[in-house]
Parts: sequence; structure tokens; C-alpha cells
Amino acid sequence: MAEVKFKRLALIGIGLIGSSIARGVRRHNLAAEIVCAARTADTRRVAKEIGIVDAAYENPADAVKGADLVILCTPVGTYATLAEQIAPFLEKGAIVTDVGSVKGAVVKAVGLHIPEGVDFIPGHPVAGTEKSGPAAGFAELFINRWCILTPCDQSSDASLERLKNFWVALGSKVEIMEPAHHDLVLAITSHIPHLIAYNIVGTADDLEGVTQSEVIKYSAGGFRDFTRIAASDPTMWRDVFLHNKEAVLEMLGRFTEDLAQLQRAIRWEDGDTLFNIFSRTRAIRRQIIDAGQETPEPDFGRVLKSDD
Repeated sequence: MAEVKFKRLALIGIGLIGSSIARGVRRHNLAAEIVCAARTADTRRVAKEIGIVDAAYENPADAVKGADLVILCTPVGTYATLAEQIAPFLEKGAIVTDVGSVKGAVVKAVGLHIPEGVDFIPGHPVAGTEKSGPAAGFAELFINRWCILTPCDQSSDASLERLKNFWVALGSKVEIMEPAHHDLVLAITSHIPHLIAYNIVGTADDLEGVTQSEVIKYSAGGFRDFTRIAASDPTMWRDVFLHNKEAVLEMLGRFTEDLAQLQRAIRWEDGDTLFNIFSRTRAIRRQIIDAGQETPEPDFGRVLKSDD
């Protein structure tokens, strides 16, 4: 792999993903300087106190000055405004990328403002936890996880290769996709599962015949795992659904049809149909474990580590 070293990395947003990138870049010496931009003084203070950035700014324009790599790490609903703010201050030859889990809308929202001479390469590290904030990150977050890059008309081959090497250095496996295809894939593998989790946990909370204490006390593995997903950042996920609505609605329609099939099988005591569906989906779980995207342990099997 070619050597990767940027002179100044600017992270716009320093939550879980941004702070994990900062930690990984520090560990692997991928940038001479790391700076961030964050709205709140407390977030900027924490980021500096724990030593993951060299400087923290309130104004994103100040962070991107002199940066040759800029990564948008805020909810995708903020991207259009941020791109407009930083555009006049981007250095020629710089790479601008992001970490949002929607790509088609990002290409339109950000690409409109990227000046000539700056490469824009949308990206999505498929990694995360339900925690947020600069103290939540850890350098190992991206190890053996996929990072999907979706180059557009404003992406040069040289910059794409450089950004690919950057993510590989952080431990990721990199895939190149068309933005629209990414959004369809993520709608079923990430967005719909989150929507279901938010819904089922909300349903449990609304049950009149079951107390909240009973829901918590008798939570079996399935419901407990749903609550982990449903604890994710509500702002981020609100923006995901609003900016990937076409793919989400398409997948939600297919899910609803399949759910109706299960409902009919239960109503008519069609055990063969239930057994066949459950056997097929069990095989998918084994394939995910074999692919190294999960462990066989219960409760997601995730042990979070921090290098703070």
C-alpha cells in the first residue's frame, strides 16, 4: 500500500465517527495536524482535553483552511449548509469526503458547492455504536469493517486511490459503488433495521397491559438487541430517512409484503412456510459470521475498546 500522509486533516464534527477517525489517524500517523469544527464549546473543550485534535474551531471555515483532507462527520441534513460555508476556504488540490450513510442526496447537496480544483469523494464507513460524542470514539472502530466510497464527476482517480489507502490504513476494507446502488443496499441492511428497531421499542413502551419495568426486567436477547439499535442518534437517523426516502420506502414496501406472508402463515398454522423462512434466514446469519462481520456470541458480541 502506498504511504498515506496528509498535512492537515479537518474533521467537521467530532462525534463517535469523527473522534474515532482522529484516534486512528493519530495512532497510524496519517496526518501532521488534526483539527476539528464543532458547534458547542463543551465538545471543542473535550476534543482538545483528550488530545485527539490539535485545534478545535467553532467556524468550519477556520478548520478547513490549509487542509488537504476534509471529512464531514455531522448528520447528512447539515451537509448542504456546511459545504456552502467551507467552499470559499477549501485549498486547491484538497479532498473533501464524508461519513454519511446516504450517498445520492449527499452528491447533490455537497457537489453543488465544491469549487474547481477540489476533489469530492463521498464515503461511508459502515461502522458505529449507539454512543456519541468525542469521548465515545476508539481507534479500532474501523478494523475489518467496510468503507464504501461512491466517486462522482468531481472525483479524480488519483484522489480516489489516496482516500482508499487512507481508509485501508485505518483498518477498513474498501468497496467502490455507485451512489444509487449504495443507498439501495444500505436501505435494507441498515436503514430498515433501524426503523424496525425504533418502532418495536416504541410499541413496547406504548403497551398498556405491560408495565415498562416488566419490559426492562424480562427483555430477552432479541428485544435487548433492538434497544441497542434504537438508542442510536435520533438526529442522524432522522436525516438518513429523509434523505434516502425513495430507497427506504421501496424496501419498506417489500418488507411489509413479506411480513404479511408471515402473518398469514401464523394465522393458518402453516408450519412448513414458517420453518422454511426461518431456515433460510438462519443461513444468512451464518454467512455474516463467516464473513467476519459479526461474532457468534449473543448480545451482538461487541466489546468496545478505547485508547483514551
